[in-house]
Amino acid sequence: QVQVVESGGGLVQPGGSPRLSCLASGSIFSIASMGWYRQAPGKERELVAAITRDRSTNYADSVRDRFIISRDSAMRTVYLQMNSLKPEDTAVYYCSALVGGLRSWGQGTQVTVSS
Repeated sequence: QVQVVESGGGLVQPGGSPRLSCLASGSIFSIASMGWYRQAPGKERELVAAITRDRSTNYADSVRDRFIISRDSAMRTVYLQMNSLKPEDTAVYYCSALVGGLRSWGQGTQVTVSS
């Protein structure tokens, strides 16, 4: 099994560029892909960005030109570099690891974009 823990959230001004981190532990060699999801109040959880072991990536249309997902060589840490943040980016951001067809979820980190 794999456990993931997010960090890096907080209060950010519009236009800010924080970076979220996700640290994985356990059977990290079994991870097929890792991704970032977010859930805003009153909305369903949605995929933000994902990255596979071969470094292929996938982004939501709303963040494709602003966010960058990356990982270290061991798939131990995954990052989400967020640029040009907008108030509508406000959400709880969750890290997820896909292992053996099942997903492991972190506890989430709040990102609030406000002046």
